[in-house]
Amino acid sequence: MRQYLKQDEWRIIEEGFSPDHHKASESIFSLGNGQMGQRANFEEAWSGPTLQGSYVAGVYYPDKTRVGWWKNGYPEYFAKVLNSPNWIGIDVNIDGETLDLFKAADVEKFQRVLDMKSGVLSRSFDVTLNNGNKLSVKTERFLSMTRNETGVIRYSVTPEKDCKIIFSPYIDGDVENEDSNYDEKFWNILETDVDEGKASLLSQTKKSDFQVAFAMETEISGTDNFDIQTVKNETFAGNHITIKADRNQTITLIKYVGVCSSLNHKPDELTGAAKKQASEARLLGFKTLLEEQKQHWENIWNLGDIKIKGDVAAQQGIRFNIFHLNQTYTGEDERLNVGPKGFTGEKYGGTTYWDTEAYGIPFFLMTAPQKVVRNLLVYRYKHLQKAIENAEKLGFTNGAALYPMVTINGEECHNEWEITFEEIHRNGAIAFAIYNYIRHTGDIKYLSEYGLEVLVGIARFWSQRATFSHDKKKFVILGVTGPNEYENNVNNNWFTNKIAQWCLTYAREAIDIVRKNYPERFEEIAEKVNLDTSTETSVWKSVATNLHLPYSKDQEVFLQQDGYLDKEQITADELSPSVRPINQHWSWDRILRSCFIKQADTLQGIYLFEEEFDTETIRRNFAFYEPRTVHESSLSPCVHNILAARIGNLDKAYEMYLRTSRLDIDDYNREVHEGLHITSMAGTWMSIVEGFGGKRVYKDGKLRLSPIIPHQWKEYAFNIRFHEKNLEVKVTRDEVEICSHADEKISLIVYGKEISLAPGKSIKEPINVNYHA
Repeated sequence: MRQYLKQDEWRIIEEGFSPDHHKASESIFSLGNGQMGQRANFEEAWSGPTLQGSYVAGVYYPDKTRVGWWKNGYPEYFAKVLNSPNWIGIDVNIDGETLDLFKAADVEKFQRVLDMKSGVLSRSFDVTLNNGNKLSVKTERFLSMTRNETGVIRYSVTPEKDCKIIFSPYIDGDVENEDSNYDEKFWNILETDVDEGKASLLSQTKKSDFQVAFAMETEISGTDNFDIQTVKNETFAGNHITIKADRNQTITLIKYVGVCSSLNHKPDELTGAAKKQASEARLLGFKTLLEEQKQHWENIWNLGDIKIKGDVAAQQGIRFNIFHLNQTYTGEDERLNVGPKGFTGEKYGGTTYWDTEAYGIPFFLMTAPQKVVRNLLVYRYKHLQKAIENAEKLGFTNGAALYPMVTINGEECHNEWEITFEEIHRNGAIAFAIYNYIRHTGDIKYLSEYGLEVLVGIARFWSQRATFSHDKKKFVILGVTGPNEYENNVNNNWFTNKIAQWCLTYAREAIDIVRKNYPERFEEIAEKVNLDTSTETSVWKSVATNLHLPYSKDQEVFLQQDGYLDKEQITADELSPSVRPINQHWSWDRILRSCFIKQADTLQGIYLFEEEFDTETIRRNFAFYEPRTVHESSLSPCVHNILAARIGNLDKAYEMYLRTSRLDIDDYNREVHEGLHITSMAGTWMSIVEGFGGKRVYKDGKLRLSPIIPHQWKEYAFNIRFHEKNLEVKVTRDEVEICSHADEKISLIVYGKEISLAPGKSIKEPINVNYHA
């Protein structure tokens, strides 16, 4: 771990200036509003290590893949979320020297604060320049949540002596991606324009032809005596604002920026739209925009906050995760999705993985309006034809669909064969997300509108992917990579086979639901996808019924895959800390031959299908697999937390909660400089609500709660939405209180007892930490 940030319930605080922490802080203090995002790069010049990152949602570049040995079926490109033109830049020059903290003579009283209650990033510091000038600087920045094409910066300088200050606010299109495969730049700059206090730039991505316009307007306060010069070239547009400042006189520049993309505007109207955003923001003013921002975040926290008493580290961790999830994805645009790094870095291309369905959707189901999750599911429906084409490239037929491992437009753009071709459990996650949505909302109409077609394509894939083994007298699924990416090309990964079996069964159930409730629509779908419900579904049933699920009679556990016990069986606590994480110290060959597990694999399946297993079965499998898990995936700790809580192992559950909630704040995996782990942040929420809170919805569609409380906490509280009804759950060491904020009666099961809550009413039950035992 790397712990340099102060613990605070509502703020992330960095005190003291350290260039060694800078790239990590750029990630941790990132901002977003669902439409765009910005790493916490400094506004002023910075010549030290940095990952420049300004991102516009949905805009990408198809970077040519780089592989040593091309294989049939490889995608032609890897979709990159682009570092877009830099709109935050404000160079500051004091008597001829450029302010650059990396080169400054001294930096004191440095503080960087992310206020999660309001979504505002601020900095303050005193700096001594090499020319002897001393000044105090304060900055504030936010991306408007109510005006999602607007960003605002307030930058104040107070010199200790009379001096000449030159502010140079600008927009710079000469940017690059750190992860470019061939060191090329991804943008063409079509035009730049400047005026006094104003500038604009129109940019275009190469190949993919997205266009994004940037426009700024500025205002100066603290003096009326300044001079403005315009400056521009082919890739740059800005102003030089020269001010003769007196000692201790605070001069403030406010920069209002509009950012508009061709996803939302006609190309020939882009620059005008961006200028309009900047102009309207300036007319409203910083104070009004800030009040709007605070009110918007207050509304989010009123519904989505989790409160913990008695543990500041735990409280800060969960709010940090909830904050970043809400500023990454708002659910307003069904063309967008939740990238693993969100708006905080370039790794993974910033595109869509199965993480959304497996981790993001449980969070949004319980915290956001129903349409938010519906839009995430519609996103996949709109990519169904691409998934069918993707499967065809690999030899599948008859409308079988294999959703991509990594995508931004439905096409596969991941080029590691052991993942692209073999990590096929992603299909199961997408199918399970449909089921998860329906059991939490009751919206079976979704099946008739979109869901059934997706489920049929996925079922066809699984039925063709399975092979009948005459030796085992069972269907088998060969050559896969399960969630544990530290084992590739294995046979009969238990989780993969289990979720394939479930998909084949659920597709048949979905057919019956749609045929019964929407018969005319069912006939349309059957004709559209050429579905033979007598012959084809009988094949699905045969495969599902006879699918091989590895099991060890000696260990009495589900076997992660065929041959897993052939490996040397040692546990993670036997590893020297000097070789952790193993993916940064061991060869890939050594990792593949080891028994070590990157993230929950067999336990992932037990988590999804928990109602099928008794407590003792869960306990045996957890006791076997968790000690072999090195948790080197951000997606691992939350599942282990939930199962540890389920079997009453509170110490392990709390350990896993801190690991998931503070994964980035404390940099557990020593990689936060690359960006945050956005999708695993949803797992942090799951750790509290599904782990300690014991929230479940089984096949019967009933909401269940069986809360426990860690020894370290005095109490905690969370809100959930179920069938569009809001509940608040408060848990102390002695009792559980459930308050209804719904407009109608709601029924649920608490510690196995069915209760009914009238609108506005609450009930209290004694806490039962031994309920599952």
